[in-house]
Amino acid sequence: MARLLLGVTGGIAAYKAVEIVRLATAAGHAVRVIQTPASLSFVGRATFEGVTGAPVLVDEFEPDPARGAFPGDPAPEHAAISHLELVRRCDVYAIAPASANTLAKLAGGHADNLLTSAALASTKPLVLAPAMNNHMWEHPATRGNVETLRLRGAAVVEPGTGRLASKDEWGAGRLADPKEVLGEIERALEGGFAPRSLDGVRVLVTAGGTREPIDSVRYVGNRSSGRMGVELAREAQRRGAEVTLIAANVSQELPAGVRVIEVESAAQMREAALAAFPDAHVLLMAAAVSDFRPATAEATKIKKAGRDSLSLELEATDDVLAQLSAQRRPGQTLIGFAAEHGEGGLEHAREKLERKGLDAVVLNDIARNDIGFDAGDNEVAIVTHGHEHPVPLGPKSAVAAAILDRVHELRSAPAAKR
Repeated sequence: MARLLLGVTGGIAAYKAVEIVRLATAAGHAVRVIQTPASLSFVGRATFEGVTGAPVLVDEFEPDPARGAFPGDPAPEHAAISHLELVRRCDVYAIAPASANTLAKLAGGHADNLLTSAALASTKPLVLAPAMNNHMWEHPATRGNVETLRLRGAAVVEPGTGRLASKDEWGAGRLADPKEVLGEIERALEGGFAPRSLDGVRVLVTAGGTREPIDSVRYVGNRSSGRMGVELAREAQRRGAEVTLIAANVSQELPAGVRVIEVESAAQMREAALAAFPDAHVLLMAAAVSDFRPATAEATKIKKAGRDSLSLELEATDDVLAQLSAQRRPGQTLIGFAAEHGEGGLEHAREKLERKGLDAVVLNDIARNDIGFDAGDNEVAIVTHGHEHPVPLGPKSAVAAAILDRVHELRSAPAAKR
């Protein structure tokens, strides 16, 4: 039996927290509940008290009749400070639903009510199950707050996609199924409380830009820094994946614990990718692989002296992604990336999706100088078969999280619906 402290914030999904408590108590866990004042507008404290058999606290200064004890535990003789005693005694602290407002407070280290004070005072695993309108969930501020909390070790139970509270609204943001939330809580009790949606999944990521030699000094290349691919590798690892990163001239700090294969040219990228791909469950082809290379490369430096010009004959490089797609086996998920300039990008991305037999293409508009190559932020559209999923402007870490959310959905969906 574990001691579960559940925080409930204001939102229509608060009614689902009652089911989380019911499932937890049925599994033998002792549960105490903290509510925010706003949550009382949706579910009264008497409901949670009836299910848990313990008093519910809302205000920091109200006395706790149980003095911090969980059901089945003897109450201490002294009246302890409630937010300190509850988190000291609990084994895990879960907040479900976690509103956008509460996520912002937690990310900022605020302690303006009993729920957030308890979070700041807790040293126990923290599990967050967000629930909100899809526009609020997809807002860069919310994605940035979630990323901050993940970096601090919180487990985030990704919200589901479907009908939302407002009439005729549909999208990502609905509270995850109570069984899924309890499952994540129980995984946290086992000691692994990072997001684990990719547990047991082998992910192959390519990053950076290839360089095609002209001579021993010069090369034909592109402006890719590898930042997007590195963030994808870091996020996949955070979600439990075993990650291999093929890095082409990447200038970013690489995540610890990721297997890194460093390459330089398109040919080296092809060789490394073909070797690693058969064992991968997911391919994230974020690298900018050169489409052309000099037909011949000089072994030494070409001297400028005596030359008024230099002509290069370029030849096409191998299409690495197309070759990998041709070798895919059932169960593999392939995500391509398309850097397009201005209008017509969406049509090109759709064409690439079909021509190369991919599950999704991440479209990036390189005509904008505030996003894309070597920028900290990005704004993309994830193109799947029959759908476009816009990802709003935000840090590339948040964009990586959105891409891997889509990977999780693709892998969870029947093959016919991909």
